[in-house]
Amino acid sequence: MVRTPLTPEERERGERLGALLREARGPRSMAEVAAAAGLSPETLRKIETGRAPTPAFFTVAALAEVLGLSLNDVALRCALLPAGAV
Repeated sequence: MVRTPLTPEERERGERLGALLREARGPRSMAEVAAAAGLSPETLRKIETGRAPTPAFFTVAALAEVLGLSLNDVALRCALLPAGAV
């Protein structure tokens, strides 16, 4: 199965997600957070760096729980805003 290339908007949303997760992780190690969420450190690294810009819902939910983020907050902070909106 060939995967459809991501749009620039999808890539940007993935970058926002990665930045949010890095910020929320703070001084905790990638390995610590990944283990608590039931992920490999490499998976978390890929999400945080934008190399996996469209992670599965349950992956995001597990990370949000470990990092103390609500899914609503994640969605709002990662959504693309219209030009000029903040």
